[in-house]
Amino acid sequence: MEEPLALHPVKLYVYDLSKGMARRLSPLMLAFFFVLCGRHTSIIVHKDEFFYGSGGISSCAPGGTLLGPPDTVVDLGNTEVTEEIFLEYLSSLGESMFRGESYNLFEHNCNTFSNEVAQFLTGKKIPSYITDLPSEVLATPFGQALRPLLDSIQIQPPGGNTFSRHNGQS
Repeated sequence: MEEPLALHPVKLYVYDLSKGMARRLSPLMLAFFFVLCGRHTSIIVHKDEFFYGSGGISSCAPGGTLLGPPDTVVDLGNTEVTEEIFLEYLSSLGESMFRGESYNLFEHNCNTFSNEVAQFLTGKKIPSYITDLPSEVLATPFGQALRPLLDSIQIQPPGGNTFSRHNGQS
């Protein structure tokens, strides 16, 4: 008789990098501020937190970055993907799509990473209010005018270890 596959919970941590200041801004400034430093996301699975920034894929204990505890935790469901398969998948992503030099504030960021990993693990996307905001801001004249400046910004959340399948960190 075959044993059933173990289910592992998958969570999305959402950090408000403005620490509440974004709620006090006008809608236009809120949109600008949100893209600059509004929401950082990461995936929690197999007892670790995984995120992406200009330094590549990193990991730490849940809530272990200098950002502190998340502002929101979204339950994305469960996965049957084993830790070994997941770490191989992350290693592959780190060598291809999610290298540090591929980071782009608008089009290839921590939220893009979280969305990709969530779909791999659960078949579900992260909430659209997170993934849609950069394109909404860029659709405005204000966003287009500031894009050259914003494209030069590199973000790497403090804390955590750069993920590498070969160095034994998870």
